[in-house]
Amino acid sequence: MKTTSLGRTIQAIACVGVVIEGILSPPPAIAQVTESQESVCSDNTPAVFHTCALQAAKGFDPPRTPDGRPDMGGIWHLQSRAHEDLQEHPESLDNSGGPSAIVDPSDGRVPMQPWADTRGRENAQKYIDPGAACLLSPMPHTLTGARQFLQTPDYFVVLGARAHYYRIVPLNESPPVGEDIRLWKGVSRGRWEGNTLVIETTNYNAMSWLDQRARFYTQDMQVVERLTLIEPDTIHYQATVDDPNVYTRPFTIALAYRRSTVDGYEMSVEACYENNETLLEVYRSAGITLYPGISVEEAREAMEAAGPDP
Repeated sequence: MKTTSLGRTIQAIACVGVVIEGILSPPPAIAQVTESQESVCSDNTPAVFHTCALQAAKGFDPPRTPDGRPDMGGIWHLQSRAHEDLQEHPESLDNSGGPSAIVDPSDGRVPMQPWADTRGRENAQKYIDPGAACLLSPMPHTLTGARQFLQTPDYFVVLGARAHYYRIVPLNESPPVGEDIRLWKGVSRGRWEGNTLVIETTNYNAMSWLDQRARFYTQDMQVVERLTLIEPDTIHYQATVDDPNVYTRPFTIALAYRRSTVDGYEMSVEACYENNETLLEVYRSAGITLYPGISVEEAREAMEAAGPDP
């Protein structure tokens, strides 16, 4: 049977997807030898880890920096597949599968408004995942891989292996940025609440997704992250997402960061060219374009048109 042009394009997309998954997924052997294996909360299942970590943090006095703050410096591994789907999902051709990362609500489901859930499913068919185009994803997008944390009294810095990612979070009283500044990862500001680092992020450009299931948001989204050492080599990470234009209520994910304990370990560089034009051309030939985002006004109009929830 002769393969059509569209058929060849779809086959090419499938091959590219497999390659991307291989590039973005750290080899299991590396993950096994570079992260701490012993923990008072050894189960990485988000709901189980979250419950254990909340209790463990109460009795732990963390190592501290010279200024007296918990010392989170080092290289950490986030063992999660929540970037594939925030909810529980099975293993498939392009997914490794995993449990839900959502701990609130307790059913582990993203509380999307009905119109937004429908729109997300449509978006997944019409648009390429912005992450596949090497565009930056917002917090709490949880791509598996290594991150290095650096901290001073005034800043908390995160360096990532993929796409030369970095994030600088001020911890001081520097002036806030204007409302007209909108960034892929938003604008973050941190503070310490006891032994927990709290990071609040706003000013998103709303042109990306929270996971590969096209769960989107508007520029009104606010994310509050909480990082707490529960033992020397484990951080309890929580992130609460709030965007009333898209979701029926705020929701929270929880995950474990495990410290690399191998002497001399260095993060590998996962180079990724912004806009990835070669890949985008393949998708465009199949009629799939880059996600354009949604404005606050568009979301509110869609919400009003859908009417009250049944």
